[in-house]
This record gives sequence, C-alpha cells and structure tokens, in this order.
Amino acid sequence: QVQLVESGGGVLQAGASLTLSCATSGLAFRAANLAWYRQFPRKEREFVARISTSDRPTYADSVKGRFVISRDNFKNTFYLQMNRVKPEDTARYYCKEELHGFWGQGTQVTVSA
Repeated sequence: QVQLVESGGGVLQAGASLTLSCATSGLAFRAANLAWYRQFPRKEREFVARISTSDRPTYADSVKGRFVISRDNFKNTFYLQMNRVKPEDTARYYCKEELHGFWGQGTQVTVSA
C-alpha cells in the first residue's frame, strides 16, 4: 500500500523559513518523480516544485529562488524548504508521486504579515 505523509506545516511570519517533509512508503522511491503542490481556498491545486529521479528540480515562477526541493533516497522522504515566505504562500501543501498520481493528505502553512 502506497502512503505519502506530509509534516512540518505551521504558522510563521513573513520572511521566515520552514521545511516540509513527505515521508513515503510502498513506492519505488528511487524511480519516482516527486512533487509539491499547494491549494488556496476555493482554488484548484497548483504546482510548486518537482524533483526528478536524477535530482533535477523544477519550480513554479512564484517560488523560484525562495523554495528548494530535495530528496533522500535512503529515507524515502522528500522535502520542500521554504525560505523568505510571504503571506501569499499561505495554502495547504500536498506532496505527490507524479507517475501514478499518489497524493498525501496535505499540511497547512499559514504566513502572517
């Protein structure tokens, strides 16, 4: 059974940093392209960042230069380091295994001005 479990969300002030984790099980982790998405209230989920099997990252323009995606193939876990956060980063953040479309349950990040 495939599971993706996010953690690390919380409430923080603008300009601070936070790291989200996505612990996985049941995946062929090293062969998986992995991603983070976020969802604003009453909006569809939007792409945030992706990391390929060869550790190549891709970022949405809105987070480029501030967020860093990484993976640990020994821990079957990947991360989203969020730096210099802004109030507009407030959303529920979801991790995803891209090929089969497995999602985590999400973790809330709230940034105050």
